[in-house]
Amino acid sequence: GPLAAALSARFGPRGVAMVGGALAGAGLFLGAFATRLEHLYLSLGGLTGLGWSLSFTPALGAVSRWFPRRRALATGLAVSGAAVSGLALTPLVPLALDAYGWRGALLLLAAVSLHLVAAAALLRPPRAAPEPPEPPEPPGPLRLLRHGPFLRYAAAFALLDAGYYVPLVHGAARALELGLDARRAAALAAAMAALDGGGRVGAGWLAARPAAEPLRHLAAWAALAGLAAWALPLGRSFGALLPLFAAYGACAGAVAPLQFAGVAEVVGAGRAAPAIGLMQMFESVGSLLGAPLAG
Repeated sequence: GPLAAALSARFGPRGVAMVGGALAGAGLFLGAFATRLEHLYLSLGGLTGLGWSLSFTPALGAVSRWFPRRRALATGLAVSGAAVSGLALTPLVPLALDAYGWRGALLLLAAVSLHLVAAAALLRPPRAAPEPPEPPEPPGPLRLLRHGPFLRYAAAFALLDAGYYVPLVHGAARALELGLDARRAAALAAAMAALDGGGRVGAGWLAARPAAEPLRHLAAWAALAGLAAWALPLGRSFGALLPLFAAYGACAGAVAPLQFAGVAEVVGAGRAAPAIGLMQMFESVGSLLGAPLAG
């Protein structure tokens, strides 16, 4: 995150995101030839993870600067791609594994990831400064470490992410534990992914209205996502779990675009890219710990 932001500030988002797409594809490609688990750690965990980070952070920073008036909606549309790809790949990856094995499936995913290079080539800097000039101060992450509101914002999302991914990681296993078959467990995951994408776009559209306050919307959606996550263990049948999974998907999806749009509200659009990168570093701690601690 911080590395991508620093490189983006120095060389521009287009070139950094294009390099990220190339690295992501290269990591998946090399992973297909792995002979030891350590090779997968280096190729998929290291190279591909670095590539995705180099693509994600500059792209969101560019969106924040291009669409200041409809930042929440633009961010919602941008991050909805993750939900769409997850929904599409859920049935396709097992088919690829059956047809080509895990090595062939990785080669196909490498080809898909290389499309990030072409997509990143479309990024452009804004034609003009979209917002009033901000006080002159270094835009880098070090300055943000002394920015109290940003630190509180990032800490809040580090805590939120400790629970955010638990239903996504353990939801299908929970359904199987309750006696549901694999088809219904997959249907629950698909419903959550579909509503996740809808929630991202819908929340962005609501927060883009002239009188809307994105940070208040964000707080409301985060609270609703927490309530939905709390209610998930209460479901014991497919009929009870389906609306709970759908509700969590919609509310959790709504948090994503407002989280990144809210960064610009806290630190200003000019520092959105480095702030997003630093925030991702903080919240990755919660993301990594949450699902393992949940079991």
